[in-house]
Amino acid sequence: MKTSNFKIEKLTAWRACALIMLISCLAVYAPLTAQTKMAKAGSESSENGGNSDKKSYPPGSAWTLSWPLGTHIESTLDTLLYNYQRRFVESMRSDAWATTGAYTAPALNMMYFERREQPSFLFESALDYWIPSFSKQKFYNVYIPMTQLEYGWGIGTENRTDHLGAIFAGNVNRKVGIGAWVDYPYTKGSYAYQAAKGLGWGFSGYYAGDRYEMQAFYNHYNHLNKENGGITDDLYITNPAELQGGVSNIEPQSIPVNLTAAHSRVHGGELYMSHAYKLGFWRDITQPEDTVQRQEFVPHTKFVYTFDWKKDTHIFRNDNAAEAEKFWQNVYFNNQRTHDKTAYWSVSNTLGIEMIEGFQKWAKFGLAAYATYEADRYGFEVTGMDDPEITGTTELPEGWNKNLRRTRNRLWVGGRLEKTRGSIIRYAADAKFGLIGDAIGDIDASGRIDTRFRLGKDTVTISADGFFKNIEPNYLLNHYVSNHFIWHNDFGKIRSFRVGGRLHIPWTWTTLKVGFENVQNQVYFDSSSMPRQHGGSVQVFSAAIQQNLKLGIFNWDNTFTYQKSSNTTVIPLPEFVLYSNMYLYFHAFKALTVQFGVDVDWYSAYKGPNYQPATMQFTAQGDNAVNVGNFINSNVYLTCKLYKVRFFAMVSNLAQGWFTKGYFSLPHYPIDPRQFRIGLMIDFAN
Repeated sequence: MKTSNFKIEKLTAWRACALIMLISCLAVYAPLTAQTKMAKAGSESSENGGNSDKKSYPPGSAWTLSWPLGTHIESTLDTLLYNYQRRFVESMRSDAWATTGAYTAPALNMMYFERREQPSFLFESALDYWIPSFSKQKFYNVYIPMTQLEYGWGIGTENRTDHLGAIFAGNVNRKVGIGAWVDYPYTKGSYAYQAAKGLGWGFSGYYAGDRYEMQAFYNHYNHLNKENGGITDDLYITNPAELQGGVSNIEPQSIPVNLTAAHSRVHGGELYMSHAYKLGFWRDITQPEDTVQRQEFVPHTKFVYTFDWKKDTHIFRNDNAAEAEKFWQNVYFNNQRTHDKTAYWSVSNTLGIEMIEGFQKWAKFGLAAYATYEADRYGFEVTGMDDPEITGTTELPEGWNKNLRRTRNRLWVGGRLEKTRGSIIRYAADAKFGLIGDAIGDIDASGRIDTRFRLGKDTVTISADGFFKNIEPNYLLNHYVSNHFIWHNDFGKIRSFRVGGRLHIPWTWTTLKVGFENVQNQVYFDSSSMPRQHGGSVQVFSAAIQQNLKLGIFNWDNTFTYQKSSNTTVIPLPEFVLYSNMYLYFHAFKALTVQFGVDVDWYSAYKGPNYQPATMQFTAQGDNAVNVGNFINSNVYLTCKLYKVRFFAMVSNLAQGWFTKGYFSLPHYPIDPRQFRIGLMIDFAN
């Protein structure tokens, strides 16, 4: 293989190692101010009667941010043992996960109400699990610096998989915190021409003063996937003897695929900053153990400014003209090779003012108003587009336009009402309205409400949420130019209405969920991989029950979901989904926690979406639609936690070929065959 920008080898491994070494150095040489102050506080505590021999610090806290004002949303530290091993199985990211197969490959969550909002840069959607984003960004407040190092390994010569990652967080003092992370997944792929890798890294920091607050992060990612277009014949999986003259065994790497010289690369970065200045007053507080009177600052009004910058690029390349002619219907500009590039950048600024909840007894809720201005731009480059000596084999569509570079300007105004305190009821409501540019007429309103009440000896939780949206379709659904696809649409706004609820009964370990959504003018990709707008309405209903059973160390967790789409061409979904996990969970030798068991994932057969490598979109099947699903995906695993170390050993896809011969989660894309995987995570506390 010739060296190129698209070479799937560990060319960037040294970068990942360098970043991990940097994070380790941060962990070792992190500012000792926090530890010094904590030690001093512990000393003062001991002088007041505390235990000076043993100092225990709280585990710390974590939070994410809400858009666009950067309000804190409580989150968790990643320290749980339960199902730690499941994150290393690509096909089990959710109870119904449609994937092209490889560990860091494109995928689509088939649990409809778990899907995330479509990103502005459409190509990120297929790699959503791996790409850092605003909603995933965590900030940490830890009393002593924290470093988590993680390594996962799928054993095999031809299909080896590695995943290396690290997270660092530390406090300079009680007001200043910093963080860093790096993530490096790499796989050769179980099937031919399926290798993939990614490199992501980022830095974050915050300042939490009495009057001034700041939060900021920068994240960068770079993902490269070989695109094999699926296997040429499903019989290589379901009945290889029929194709091989009675020989039933075949190595996955020997199965022919449709594309051997195609690659997709998606890379980009995001810089976000939020600044807040608070007005308020000082009031006296007296603690029973204090001998002197103290004061605390009570804010009542907050002025907020946020800045968000993004830049993303998608490149698709194919160097085999003969395969392209068979695989794609159209070749517009270059019949020898394909090199498409789509670029995107956006800058948004938000100004807001907020009345802070709880500064007086009558202030039972918080209230905010804001305005967001955004400018963005898309650009398209296709090799051969401007070269008269290079020609395609397909006539260009009438009215096509190559000059699509233009800067869009949009403005929204919005508000937020929320109550985050209280033992009985909490709620939040958001609404924003578009005023300028493509956003004119946009409406995005959402809300939720949570309540708790005592029933017996425990607390029952009931929550409800919903939204109404009337928004402009993604720009790339209206305009796109490449070697194999060109479209210019004028789609109308997409209107959607959703309601849902959740009931949790802790003493019976029961959780019930229900959801309903109605979508009008939904845009989807048809069987020719072109975007189409469905003129009518599509309804989706979902109901799920999670029932866990426990008897001593024996545990049996089950989740059953029913979901129904009124139009399976526009929104295809498996109707029945089951996840079952039977395991032993116990403590041994005082310090060792063990989870040992087997889990099973199954969903009913349905006509699932196709995957289009050139655009990284999931499309409707055509006349020769095939069913996917209806196979058992199971893993037997041993997961342990010893002090600060979590580790696992497992065999994935244990039931391969036992109950059903086909294990396709997408048409012509089988999931990884049976494989032994191991991994560990070490939590360092300096």
